[in-house]
Amino acid sequence: MKQLELKLSAEECATKIKNGDFYDLPFKHLVVDNFLPNELAQLCLENFPRIDDSVWEHENDSDIEVKSRTTWESEFDIPEKIIEAVRILNSSLILKSLSEVFNIPKLVADSYFTGGGLNVTRRGGLLDVHVDGNYHDATGLYRRMNALIYLNPGWKEEWGGEFGLYNQDGSRLIKKVAPIFNRLVVFDSHDYSFHGLPEPINFPEDTNRKSIILYYYTKEPRPTSQIAIDEPHSALWVKRELKDKRGNIHREFE
Repeated sequence: MKQLELKLSAEECATKIKNGDFYDLPFKHLVVDNFLPNELAQLCLENFPRIDDSVWEHENDSDIEVKSRTTWESEFDIPEKIIEAVRILNSSLILKSLSEVFNIPKLVADSYFTGGGLNVTRRGGLLDVHVDGNYHDATGLYRRMNALIYLNPGWKEEWGGEFGLYNQDGSRLIKKVAPIFNRLVVFDSHDYSFHGLPEPINFPEDTNRKSIILYYYTKEPRPTSQIAIDEPHSALWVKRELKDKRGNIHREFE
């Protein structure tokens, strides 16, 4: 896309965010369908790396996380036909709109792509109910928001893989959001925003669950009402009694 066309697309996407479906419960989240220009969404799908590509890091903790994610360290690692979608998502236009909708001022994107990038889950994969890590070592910033764009054309309910939103201790499913093609889901990330897809997905053998995931941060810590653990921590899993993969509640940080 040309520079002006990309800017106009970002402006259109920012407007869609302001007019999207916003919910307060069980924690703040936003759903926007047909988010990216259709041509760009199709390019993202067509250029999504194959599962045997070297870009993937495969997670296989059988009871809590069976999926794959990219190992981006900078924007130069992003596939050429996908980087424009990432540029839109990380643009000031989108950040300002999200700040307004969620009432979280001074959001910044993660140029390190720590944990962010592309995600893929094969048939039988899952992601246990959890809350995400709270602290970004490279910048000293605090995680505040997750954004996902789903790239699953033709999705059917019997495939499973819906994004699940849970109550404040992760014990009860409150809502499911289908991972349909070109759907944006953004949610408030804090110590009580339990989410996941703990049931193994039933996608067809030749079809994987695909998404783009990016995170946003602030210099200011989360409000006290969103903090259960003051120290930096990694993802905390319900099946691990709200501990991380190493059995810890908090972790060392730089």
